[in-house]
Parts: sequence; structure tokens; C-alpha cells
Amino acid sequence: MSSNSTNRREFLKTSTLGLLATAAAATSRRPETTATLNQGASSTQAPSPSNPPIAAGEITPWVTNEKLRFARMDPIHWQPASGAPQENSILLDEEKTFQDILGFGAALTDAACFTFNRLTSSAREQLFHELFHPSEMGLNVCRTCIGSSDYSVKAYTYDDGKPDPDLKRFSIRHDQKYILPILREARQTNPDLFLFSSPWSPPGWMKSGGSILGGSMRRHYFPAYAQYFVKFLRAYSEEGVNIQAVTVQNEVDTDQDWRMPACIWPQEYEIDFVAKFLGPAFAEQDLKTQIWILDHNYNLWGRALAELDNPGLRKYTNSVAWHGYVGKPEMMTRVHDADPDVEMYWTEGGSDYDKPDYLSDWSKWGRTFSGILRNWCRSITAWNFALDEHGRPNIGPFSCGGLVTIHSQTREITRSGLYWAFAHFARNIRRGARRFDSTSSMTDLSHVVLRNPDDSRVLVVTNSGPARVLTVQIGTLQAEMSLNSNSVTTWMWHGSTAQ
Repeated sequence: MSSNSTNRREFLKTSTLGLLATAAAATSRRPETTATLNQGASSTQAPSPSNPPIAAGEITPWVTNEKLRFARMDPIHWQPASGAPQENSILLDEEKTFQDILGFGAALTDAACFTFNRLTSSAREQLFHELFHPSEMGLNVCRTCIGSSDYSVKAYTYDDGKPDPDLKRFSIRHDQKYILPILREARQTNPDLFLFSSPWSPPGWMKSGGSILGGSMRRHYFPAYAQYFVKFLRAYSEEGVNIQAVTVQNEVDTDQDWRMPACIWPQEYEIDFVAKFLGPAFAEQDLKTQIWILDHNYNLWGRALAELDNPGLRKYTNSVAWHGYVGKPEMMTRVHDADPDVEMYWTEGGSDYDKPDYLSDWSKWGRTFSGILRNWCRSITAWNFALDEHGRPNIGPFSCGGLVTIHSQTREITRSGLYWAFAHFARNIRRGARRFDSTSSMTDLSHVVLRNPDDSRVLVVTNSGPARVLTVQIGTLQAEMSLNSNSVTTWMWHGSTAQ
């Protein structure tokens, strides 16, 4: 997390996803949430989607606005373009392509797993089907914590106590109670679930100050800490949970004023640790787990480039993890332009439960997600999957809300504005989708368009300006739809546009 909680709450002063939509082939894998959900985001029941057949060549729209929640609308048809593009238009160009997509998800923190575990098994099964199953939301890139984060029931690592450089005390016992069972259940629901893991702190004895709350890493313990990662991956694998990637440290550039698990990693420390210890340890153990560096804000783009310029580090990684609390997403494009082979992943961000728009900030997140994807990120992973109505469990100083809220007494499930924004991206953008070009002269409209492996196209639009009629043009064809203000819209159509 950022040490500036104001940035956490305010960095996404954004927009609204417009009324565009998606049209899929009749065999589309994702059922659509209908207008029966439009009366609000609070329910103890999972949505009951309907999926009527779609005619080839049609555009199918889904809309979220003040009255609707990911509601499937009547089909739209392509028409011959009527000349030069209009003022309120988006131009699509499939010849100009960008990165492919890994997926979308949220963090399965200790707090989130604890909260999910409080549900009855049948209620959790229903919710997990809604969140993870490929026929529903299909969330498939999720984060776990190596030890505790600030969103945990307590502060802990896997080797607390006096110095133990041989890691004889290492144990994941805490995680066996409910974290690992939740991870297994999530992956059972979606076998394609990609899990990456981040430490908020090494054991205190490895750090200056001796505490997991703040402080900095000590170089002397690099060898032991590399083995700590190996032991974590091996122990999780033995529990049936394979981890596909790790980051070296959550937010390398802050100690959070000693208020929560955190650790400062100077630039040269991260380089040396990856190049001389962590990378070689993974290679020696034949671990295929990816290593992602930085795991912090956009404004550290220069540090990312400097680290990637080191041949020793680059031998073991070409991936950068980003947070969006400070800086602008265009800073990721600076990294891409300097080093086009770099892969980038967005690994943290979320809403605050005490903000007035917690249930209705879908347009902020629609604009944010579009900006992330338009700046070369392959995945978007939000912060806590689930918390209670007070943003708990929480041992830290922030007031984050979950993607969903599960009431501590009634177990009522409330879906946030962030959830509804995710619906417009995750339900229709498949793993392996490739972004292609979309342009517009409208500065209060955000948009992103992708081509799925099954040849379907997905366009997501956020309208942060007034209500308007939008024209979308691709080649010699165009289609129109009215956009509400403060709205998110997804269009989906299959194969090449009707000729």
C-alpha cells in the first residue's frame, strides 16, 4: 500500500463506463447478468444470468449506469459508414496491435480468505462460481501474501522469533487453517487461476530494527531469504497450491512509518537479491515460478528501467509489477518504449468502504482499467477480494473495502462499484486476447478494444461526460448507441464485422 492514504482514495478521480456492449457467438462461454440485478448490488444470492442465442455479426451490449448493473441490452447491427467520422466517434484499427492479456482478479489476502471462510460452504460455493467460474466473472489472476499483509488477522511471517538463518523454524501452519483451503477451492472453480504472491515483510530478524513493521532489509540475510521463498513455494505446492509468480517485496519504496508489515528495499538491493540469490536459487531448484520486480507505483518507472538494465537481474526476469497510487499509467509506456520486451502487470488498487461512492464508483474504475490496459499491462488485480462492513480484518492504518463486502453478522453480500467495473472487462475479455487500436477526439471518454482467441471482439467504453450518441467505426462499417453519463458499456461481436 502507499503510505499516503489520500492517494489510495483519490488517485482514481475518473469517469464512467459508457453504454457499449458485447456480442458473442451463440456458444459464448460467459452468461450475461440481466436487468434483474438492476435494483442494486446487495444480495445473498449469486446473479442468475441468462444467455439467449446471439446472431452472427450482431453487436451485443451490456450496460452499467445509475439504474442498470451489467444489463444485457438489445442487439445492435453494423451499418455502412456514412462518410467521415463524426465528432462523437471512436475509430477502431485491427491492424495496429499491442499486448496480450493474462487476466483479471483480486487479492486473496489473509483477511479475504478469513472473510470467505465465514460463509457456509453452500454460500461460498455459489459466490465462488459467480466470481471464478469461466462461465461467469471468470476472475483468473489473483494475488496471495507471503506471510501477513496489513489485511490479516495478525502480523506474522513463516519464521518469527530469534535469528534462524537455516530456517529450521519455517512453517506455513497459519495458512493451513483457511488460506490454503480457500485457494484450493478457488482453483477448483477455475483451474486456469494464475496465482502470484508478494511478501509485505521478511522475518523481523532479517531486517534493521528487528520488526516486521517497517524497517529495511539487511544484505547479510539475502541467502537465507532466497531459501525462504523456495521453502514457501515448496510448502504451498505440497498443499496442492502452485504459485506461478512472486514479487520481491510489496511496495519496495516505503516502510509505512512502522504502522504495518512493510520493508524498504533499495534499488541496488533488489538487483543483487534477484541476480545473485533468488534467481539462482529458483534455477538450482528447477522452479518455474516467475519473478516480478518493483511491485510499487508508476512514479518509480525510472527505477524499473535501471533494474532491467542490469544483465544479472535480466537473466531471471523481464517483468514489472505496478501500483497506481502515485504517478500516471503513461509512465508504464515509458518503460515499454525504452524496453519493448518487458511484461507488465497491475497488482494492487481498490476502493475505500467508507467513501460515499463505494457502491457506485464503476465509472472511476472503468476509466482506470482502460488506462492500465492502454499502457501495456497484461493483467489487472485489485486489492482485497472480500472484507466485512468495517473493512476488516485489518491490522493496518487504511480503510480499504473489498471487491465484495460480506457482513460480519448477517453474511449479506454486497457488490461494490469496483465489482461492476470488473464485470465489463473480466466477463468477456479472455486470456490471450490482444489489444488493438482505438482512437477518439473526446477527452471525457475512455475506451479499450481487444480481440479474443475465439475471434470475438470486445470494446469497453467509459463515458465521464454528458449523455451522448456515440458512433463506433471500423473499416467501412459503423454502429451507434446512446451513452448515459456515469456509465460503463461493453460491446461484443464475433469474427470480422459483417461485410
